[in-house]
Amino acid sequence: MKVSVNWLKKFTDIGLSNEELVKKIGSQLGEVEETIDLAKKYEGITIARVIKCEKHPNADKLKICQIDAGKGKVQVVCGAPNVTENQLVAWIPPGRIVPATFDKDPFVLEAREIRGELSNGMLASGHELGINDDHSGIVELDKGKPGDDFAATYELDDFIVDIENKMFTHRPDCFGTLGVAREIAGIQGKKFESPEWYLDEKDTASQEAKGSELPLDIRNEIPKLVPRFTAVAMSDVKVGPSPLWLQIELAKAGVKSINNLVDISNYIMLETAQPNHIWDYDKVKALSAKNKAVLVIRHPKKGEKLALLNNKMVQPNSEDMIISTDKKIVSLGGAMGGKETEVDNKTKNIIIEAATWDMFTMRRTSMSHGIFTDAVTRFTKGQSAHQNLAVVNRLVELVSSIAGGQTAGGIQDKKTRLKENPSIQIDREFVNSRLGLKLSTEQIVDTLRNVEFKAEITRGSVIIVQAPFWRTDIEIKEDIVEEVGRLYGYDNLPLELPKTTTSPAVIDEELEAKQWIRSRLASLGTNEVLTYGFVHENLLRAVGQDVELAFKLKNALSPELQFYRLSLAPSLIEKVHPNVKAGFNNFSLFEVGKVHGKSEIGDDGIPKEMGRVSSVLTGDYFQAKYLLQQLFPENLNITYEHPAKTILASHKMASAMLAPFDEKRSAVAFIDGKPLGVVGEFKPSIHKKFKLPKECAGFELFLSAVTKSRQHASSGYKPMAKYPSIDQDISLRTDFKTTYYEIESALRESLLKNSPQDVEVNVECIDIFAKDKKHKHTAFRLTANSNKRTLVSEVMNKLLGEVEADMKKAINAQRI
Repeated sequence: MKVSVNWLKKFTDIGLSNEELVKKIGSQLGEVEETIDLAKKYEGITIARVIKCEKHPNADKLKICQIDAGKGKVQVVCGAPNVTENQLVAWIPPGRIVPATFDKDPFVLEAREIRGELSNGMLASGHELGINDDHSGIVELDKGKPGDDFAATYELDDFIVDIENKMFTHRPDCFGTLGVAREIAGIQGKKFESPEWYLDEKDTASQEAKGSELPLDIRNEIPKLVPRFTAVAMSDVKVGPSPLWLQIELAKAGVKSINNLVDISNYIMLETAQPNHIWDYDKVKALSAKNKAVLVIRHPKKGEKLALLNNKMVQPNSEDMIISTDKKIVSLGGAMGGKETEVDNKTKNIIIEAATWDMFTMRRTSMSHGIFTDAVTRFTKGQSAHQNLAVVNRLVELVSSIAGGQTAGGIQDKKTRLKENPSIQIDREFVNSRLGLKLSTEQIVDTLRNVEFKAEITRGSVIIVQAPFWRTDIEIKEDIVEEVGRLYGYDNLPLELPKTTTSPAVIDEELEAKQWIRSRLASLGTNEVLTYGFVHENLLRAVGQDVELAFKLKNALSPELQFYRLSLAPSLIEKVHPNVKAGFNNFSLFEVGKVHGKSEIGDDGIPKEMGRVSSVLTGDYFQAKYLLQQLFPENLNITYEHPAKTILASHKMASAMLAPFDEKRSAVAFIDGKPLGVVGEFKPSIHKKFKLPKECAGFELFLSAVTKSRQHASSGYKPMAKYPSIDQDISLRTDFKTTYYEIESALRESLLKNSPQDVEVNVECIDIFAKDKKHKHTAFRLTANSNKRTLVSEVMNKLLGEVEADMKKAINAQRI
């Protein structure tokens, strides 16, 4: 939002330099994206009077003008058709930059001959001055005298501060100059008082009605969503260009001038943060059934369509808020008006309207139709309904003075019982203990009163606080603390480390499990991904999950994210084909996340968050099973059973978890007889829909089961041996067809059986030699150590003798 410092000064004193002001705003109000020094842009431009204007002797469309710029006569060649004698104009002298080019490729004027006549600079149009898009003629000034500085006279010696909109998500009042001015006063420690017209709840417009009455009928059929709709009819308006001061104020805010009525509407929105709309009364009346204009606030009917002001045709959703006559839809409420009722150059009678629209419904409407107007930006922040009447009165005042209109009937103020901000009891200690300050009760009260909070000391240090109507974000005591801290200045808070105890924090078993899973899977070459917790309905259906089990979002981030997901695997399956297409044929993905379902609701009525661990890889069932097995220590016994569907049938979320897996090529994993999850390959239908490679499998586990399994697992830690180890090699001759696995397994089994209790033996294969196709020799190095004694050769010799006998018996191996 672009804020003019000169406009701010009309509401409050600013005792800071521009640099200090920007720093204050950045630290206590909102992030500053950009600053614009307009004084530099218009430097040197002077007000002049045309004292003589003659046709150029060598050009049909040019004129030679003698101007008085305060220091004698100056000759300027001008091609504008509207230049005349005795006219006040903006003169850009040689050596100065044309403002419209200031931010792009600056164009510096110079004195030069045009068709044989010297021209000193130029007489500027609105387009060249960067005020409007009109370059058909020069700007005719309505104030000042020759020699006056143009920028100072028209308040273009200004400084613009562009504050990021996202900083004001919870502050609808700060989307208007009035609200920002109030905050500027507050952070300077100065008391602010809103203009009387803004706080006045009287119908001043109706009291001054002078025009012939224009019948207006307003009906609100959705008062819960539109708590207030205020409107009044005006007659005999004259649509035309806005006065120069108004065009300039809009230009400084980055808004293009259209005509006086539209410009007044935008100006009031920029001033108060309250969007409003102006209708052509006669067009509304022509679309109404009776001999009067009718406006009905309601939900749309099936099949209704609307051509918007931007020429876009929309079909409103059933939950949208719209405005219609008693015959036809004419506006998408709060978002954009309809083409059929817009104000144009022939408009004589108008309807002025200021309404309050439900912020949540407005967000859905905006996202659904792709409409992101300035009005939508403000309505989606939760505008207060208390300011509507004051805004309509202000609009009437400006339309009367600028466009010559007269009120033609009383103001129609359709409203429900407007919500008042709560009174909050707070004490000095509550504020100071949270901010680390030592403010007095009076300091806290003064800080709040500076921004028009009601704050009264009742007894001792107890304060009763009520936020003004435009502060819709103040609800609890902590909000008051935040307000005091921000206005006082977070930079002024003492830098002290918080006091804490030295007792260890309680270990979060689930968090530990998540970190362990991520570390373990990453070490196995699996890549972690983070996908949205919300998915499209089409994804649920594609993997065979029941959409009725999933929660649907009322205010989705986008049309692609409508439902809470029921399991993790579908989100990972969706990522396989893009990676294969990118040239990665061998990979595995995993995610640790949460899922939700209607079958899992807590006693408090809030949906439970269920942790899951899922992985998808380009491989078969056995590779997925191996990866799952590697997650757990060796001392945990994991079993697998078929068929998966029958075994998990009693689990409420089992159908969603099992949906993507092929029942014939999947299994349920168990730990100590309790389900751990499912592992297997995916259904052929899913292979086809998601363009999966020939081999694709995965698993999905209950995070709670993984967490519990870790509590029963040994750490695997073994202390280092205190005594020297003994190495002994053994070579075994076996049949050529005996596999290495059989040899090593038999050897390890024999060592485990025959080794003394205090002796640990490590096995390493050092050579495999095959002399012919009948026999082969396999050599192992055995390293033995003990934590209780120094081993002697007799121990190893005895052990090797027992191993030799076992190996001959088990696989007919001979020691050589």
